[in-house]
Amino acid sequence: MIHQLSVFIENKSGALLQILSLLKDAGIQLVATNIVDTMDYGICRIIATNPHLACTILQEAGMSANLNEVFAIELDNHPGSAADAIAAFAQEGVGIVYLYSFLLGGKGILIFRTDNTERAHDIISENRLHAINEDDLSHI
Repeated sequence: MIHQLSVFIENKSGALLQILSLLKDAGIQLVATNIVDTMDYGICRIIATNPHLACTILQEAGMSANLNEVFAIELDNHPGSAADAIAAFAQEGVGIVYLYSFLLGGKGILIFRTDNTERAHDIISENRLHAINEDDLSHI
């Protein structure tokens, strides 16, 4: 599992820039970002180098930020690899609460949270899915 930074963000001009600027000034590299919004606010999910420091910096700036553990798996970059990986969870009745993906170093990366963390660990192991940690993200 890896740490994901979740930041409550107002849906107004400049709010995202404030977050990104604070992380930039601290020398923290963004690996992936995802924003889910409503009319007035959103949640900015960030995978970054040094997520603990990133969280502290944002909290000290008065932002509502926290760390969550999420799964990260590496896939070969070819059509259907994500479907094959997610099928392993669906076949076991484990739901994906949310997911986002990106390419890094020629590999597909899935970041996701499930409705059954313990069983998800077993599924990853049983299906020989390549789970990655934060150090792996910088070496892919």
